[in-house]
Amino acid sequence: MSLSSLSSPDAQLDLRGTPCPINFVRTKLRLEKMPAGGLLEVWLDPGEPIEQVPDSLTMAGYQVEEIVDYAGYFALLVRRPITA
Repeated sequence: MSLSSLSSPDAQLDLRGTPCPINFVRTKLRLEKMPAGGLLEVWLDPGEPIEQVPDSLTMAGYQVEEIVDYAGYFALLVRRPITA
């Protein structure tokens, strides 16, 4: 299943090669600039980034809609809440 089969993201953020917790901070800052209900696609490295960032975003009140495992990286679909 491809990401385009669900919802088309409003923005994309390539954070491959970005260490924790900077990748979480950059994702959160980008989400804060998006309109309520906006969908962001984030590319993350395997290991600590994909293990930590989705949980941190969920705890911060964002909705992680899907995580797709591609060869060498992960694509994360995150939605900014309607009421924040």
